[in-house]
Amino acid sequence: MVKPFQFARFPDIYFKNGKLSDLSGFIKKYGNTIILVTGKKSFIQSDQAINLFDSFKKSGIKYHHIIVIGEPSPELIDESVLKLNDQPIQLVVGIGGGSVIDAGKAISAMMFKTGSVKDYLEGVGTKEHPGTKLPFIAVPTTSGTGSEATKNAVISHIGINGFKKSLRHDNLVPDIAIIDPELTLNCPKDITAASGMDCFTQLTEAYLSDKSSPFTDALALEGLKAVKSSLVKSFTDGHDITARAGMSFAALTSGICLANAGLGVVHGFASSIGGMYSVPHGLVCGTLMSSANEINVRELRKKDPAAVALKKYSLLGKLFLDEEGKSDDYFIDGFIQYLKKLTFELQLPGLKDFGLREKDSELICSITENKNNPVKLTMENLMEILIKRI
Repeated sequence: MVKPFQFARFPDIYFKNGKLSDLSGFIKKYGNTIILVTGKKSFIQSDQAINLFDSFKKSGIKYHHIIVIGEPSPELIDESVLKLNDQPIQLVVGIGGGSVIDAGKAISAMMFKTGSVKDYLEGVGTKEHPGTKLPFIAVPTTSGTGSEATKNAVISHIGINGFKKSLRHDNLVPDIAIIDPELTLNCPKDITAASGMDCFTQLTEAYLSDKSSPFTDALALEGLKAVKSSLVKSFTDGHDITARAGMSFAALTSGICLANAGLGVVHGFASSIGGMYSVPHGLVCGTLMSSANEINVRELRKKDPAAVALKKYSLLGKLFLDEEGKSDDYFIDGFIQYLKKLTFELQLPGLKDFGLREKDSELICSITENKNNPVKLTMENLMEILIKRI
């Protein structure tokens, strides 16, 4: 019997090398004046950006440019909205990594509203967002968060009392997602590794989630196949367009999967650590993935040896080891070893490189959620996962 599930809508998706060249045409369907949200370097300094701005000029498109550095803060969103609230803007376009797209989503959601975005953040504010927004087009330039297909925007305030929380509403899903793998060719090696591991983590956690469904499982497995064939290749040769396209597809599917199946303990850590320390989100996910899954497997074997999640871990082992005819335990353990090997292959640093110390572990773990994780983890389990990578 198929268990009950629901499936959220996703954007109109256009996936093609060179598809950015059609962006002006999409914009003109909404109007002539936009907010353009980008990062500071990779895209802006590229030939694609030069061509895009030339296209804007020829098409009569006016844009107000917002630059995002790091993960978006409430102050960035509030200041951007205050600055542009009185302008005749018809559309927001975000071209960049997950932080840029999240910033664009939040700006589109907060235009023409009073108050701060903090008022609407889960676990921070007290207001429920009404879902009204300016239309939003997402154009990812990295292969990680899948934010181009999700209904939330992650906003961070970093510090000892900081937070990393979502602005969320079904209507905040981008109206259009343009996936142009050529835009990822300029992605630096370290960001390729971190964002790729974020994508890998999202697909794995959504597949193992207790909220997973036949739809999300099918999508997650297709995305994981792309990760297997493309992640290491895109890291070792950033100009391999086939590998880059594979990771663009994997990231897109990871966003759809997380929006419908939720995530696990690794992303719980990414939220708690990301609110306290300036650590790239994908790096937290990548560096904790092997230790978290190792503890998940150990606790599942103790508490529920017949768990569906253990069978899924075995299937993951078969996929990534590319073997047949061995026991479930062989494939489960092999998958964990694959993750450990990948951590070193992608040169992912430990968390101590970003200021984390063992003495911080208890506070971090006390605010780390593991809902939707395939097994409920204790405080001791969480401490063990974290300390392994400090």
